[in-house]
Amino acid sequence: MPGLVLFGRRWAIASDDLVFPGFFELFLRVVWWIGILALYLTHREKLDCAGGALLSSYLIVLIVLLALVVCTVSAIVCVSMKGTICNPGPRKSMSKLLYIRLALFLPEVVWASLGATWIADGVDCDKTVVNGIIATVIISWIIIVSTLVTIFIVFDPLGGKMAPYSCAGPSHLDSHDSSQLLHGLRTAATSLWETRIKLLCCCVGDDDHTRVAFSSTAELFSTYFSDTDLVPSDIAAGLTLLHQQQDNIRNKQEPDEVVTHSPGASQEADLDAELENCRHYMQFAAAAYGWPLYVYRNPFTGLCKIGGDCCRSRTTEYELVGGDQLNCHFGSILHTTGLQYRDFIHISFHDKVYELPFIVALDHRKESVVVAVRGTMSLQDVLTDLSAESETLDLGCEVQDSVAHKGISQAARYIYRRLIHDGILSQAFSIAPEYRLVLVGHSLGAGASALLAFMLRDAYPHVRCYAFSPPRGLLSKSLYEHSQSFIVSLVLGKDVIPRLSVTNLEDLKRRILRVIAHCNKPKYKILLHGCWYELFGGDPDNFPTELDGGQQADLSQPLLGEQSLLTHWSPAYSCSDDSPLHSPPKYPPLYPPGRIIHLQEEGPSGRFCYCSSTQYSARWSHESEFSRILIGPKMLTDHMPDILMRALDRVVSDRAACVSCPAQGTPHVDIV
Repeated sequence: MPGLVLFGRRWAIASDDLVFPGFFELFLRVVWWIGILALYLTHREKLDCAGGALLSSYLIVLIVLLALVVCTVSAIVCVSMKGTICNPGPRKSMSKLLYIRLALFLPEVVWASLGATWIADGVDCDKTVVNGIIATVIISWIIIVSTLVTIFIVFDPLGGKMAPYSCAGPSHLDSHDSSQLLHGLRTAATSLWETRIKLLCCCVGDDDHTRVAFSSTAELFSTYFSDTDLVPSDIAAGLTLLHQQQDNIRNKQEPDEVVTHSPGASQEADLDAELENCRHYMQFAAAAYGWPLYVYRNPFTGLCKIGGDCCRSRTTEYELVGGDQLNCHFGSILHTTGLQYRDFIHISFHDKVYELPFIVALDHRKESVVVAVRGTMSLQDVLTDLSAESETLDLGCEVQDSVAHKGISQAARYIYRRLIHDGILSQAFSIAPEYRLVLVGHSLGAGASALLAFMLRDAYPHVRCYAFSPPRGLLSKSLYEHSQSFIVSLVLGKDVIPRLSVTNLEDLKRRILRVIAHCNKPKYKILLHGCWYELFGGDPDNFPTELDGGQQADLSQPLLGEQSLLTHWSPAYSCSDDSPLHSPPKYPPLYPPGRIIHLQEEGPSGRFCYCSSTQYSARWSHESEFSRILIGPKMLTDHMPDILMRALDRVVSDRAACVSCPAQGTPHVDIV
């Protein structure tokens, strides 16, 4: 930070990002220089041949050129190691060094072209010398191509617009010209992100829903990423520092957070009953993913078990199942749930933007009609996830501020239309009229099933929903409170998705800004120490994240600052310059659904592995415990459905076997 400015434009790389690539290039160049020098000194007598003078000149000039490059790269590495992320002052000579390095790039290209031409013309010299020179020409072109690829990667299409903005500093952000610049930058960034998303999702389609999702996702990305002068390595360093800071705070606070009272017996009995229900219905949520998750969970036997189903001809019973009839999916669903063909009312793997796959089955064990919605598995699902602005729901209930995640609510409406208008639920309850309706899903499917529960509550007052790892940015505060009576959510460990919302991402960005602004270490040390800490652990106390007194003045060019971040660009505020001040925000604070059961590892947690002996605890938690994104090695893996199923099985088994549990001896109650 800030982004490096060369040729009058900003690049997606900072002046302190050149330590590791510089060392790598330096290693290659030195080894290459030594090899060429040894080749020339050893075989220069053999260059007295036809064309040998050209080859001798080629080697001599290449040796001199490489020596100059090595010296320049060494200077770049040394300068890049100076200063801190927010103090680029000691690195002010970096641009001049890069101009010199780029100036040496041109003769490298010319000399590599000449060397290739001379070799191609054929020379009658010693074969060892010729092969050595051919190798040097090939290496030259590999490095040249690698340099061009690197330039392409760090090229910022908005760099020409952002360079003056980066240099203006936060003190000029309130001027009219700066406001116009920010607005123009945001418009350009939205257009750029939309182009990127369309290229990435070129195979998704081009219907109305897809175009709306492209626009919505581009708006979110441009709003979130375009308001700070951060480069990707700054974010990586900030996440590393936040993880260590977070662990440091937890280590200091843990002794003060000991629970001094035991939960009541009724509360424990309720928790045990809901955990048992969660374990049962999680099978349906996993089954909705079809054969990919089943094969992933059973890598050695999965294909053998469902292989016969993939090739099986359709039977009369099979024809009763509607939707996209995919035998492999159906076979994995049968194995996962343990049900029979006749127990399924509808299976659909139709997958488009705002249209999710789902299954409807009769669960005779719990006497329920189960609707299981699939989580994120495709680019269409990702676009549904990223349509993160809020929209008002017409639920027909007396709840003020009925606002929810737009993309997920659209997906819930699609399933609602299928269930009601296509008569799927009517068919199910005509077979089992005494059964209750239960909605389940994991991740995106959890959010859709939670909103679907609101939509079906008038027609089915006793509906229950089990949302596994649901997204946090789902419901308004009033809907969250209203959902307490019929929705139960389950969250494992530091899973990032139940903590993920636009407002939480804003909080994460502010914390990144703060922690890197207060760190007095160069970025390469932060990243090296962070890699070691993530892999092997250590003491977070030995890497300070606060500047010592008197060093605050070293922040010669800080980030854009939290004040400007909130007043001009934060998604928590209205993004349109001409919108009235009282207009509702586009991204208001949203909350997870229902009562939340939190599963946590007991004792020291493995950094990456999930051991069979891992113990888990379960307790009711408030949504405020998920109001901040936690950084850790398992923040992503804790979201995986197979990991969640394993932890859920373990905690239910342990609680059932625990003779000292307060709920021991109480009658088992199924709450569905």
